[in-house]
Amino acid sequence: MRVGAAALVAIGALVALVALAVTDHVLPAADPRVADLRPWIAGRALGVTAYLLLALQVGLGLVLSHPRNTAAWRTTRQVLPWHELVTVFVWAFLVLHVVLMAVDPWADVGWVGALVPGFSGYRTPAIAIGTVAVYAMLFTAITAKWTTLLPAGWWLKVHRLSALVFLATWVHSVLAGTDTGALTPLYLATGLPILLGVAHRWWTARVRPRREEQPATSAQSLVRPAPAIVTMEES
Repeated sequence: MRVGAAALVAIGALVALVALAVTDHVLPAADPRVADLRPWIAGRALGVTAYLLLALQVGLGLVLSHPRNTAAWRTTRQVLPWHELVTVFVWAFLVLHVVLMAVDPWADVGWVGALVPGFSGYRTPAIAIGTVAVYAMLFTAITAKWTTLLPAGWWLKVHRLSALVFLATWVHSVLAGTDTGALTPLYLATGLPILLGVAHRWWTARVRPRREEQPATSAQSLVRPAPAIVTMEES
């Protein structure tokens, strides 16, 4: 499922309209104080949505890269288009999240704080981790789209770092949000399955070669050595 530039613009506009409509419905500007908080609430909602979509994206990526997928599951044709489409929506929500956090004076992040790690006035370490995660995510996305930018086979090694990107995003979400206490069940319900999926993939990739070597070894043990031929000179 390939998404062109026009589709990207349309998806971005749709996400922006949904964010504005939801914000106005949930938090109408009844007084100036509420009006000042609306960009922050909308930005936070967009960030949480981007995080949930990223969890889905990484989960689909784990299915695609799992060693059993090529042998038993064979779900690449069905899962890959959804993996690519979810990636587009992740970036749509993420870009709007960063923009709102950067332009909102009440957030105390600013453009420099949003783009340069360590320069945010609000929870500097948490925002810095999020900025680094965005750049790492951008690098993995670009190298996956244009694999010729890296030496042969390297794009897949780089793409496997997406699990670390998700971990950084998880830490950023937990540390940066003022509503982390209320969202703790959500973070546990999304973080633990990804952790278990990464562990299962790693364990399967580690054990599978050993299982494939065992039949060959046992078969070799059943082959009797050829009898030695004694020549006349040796006798």
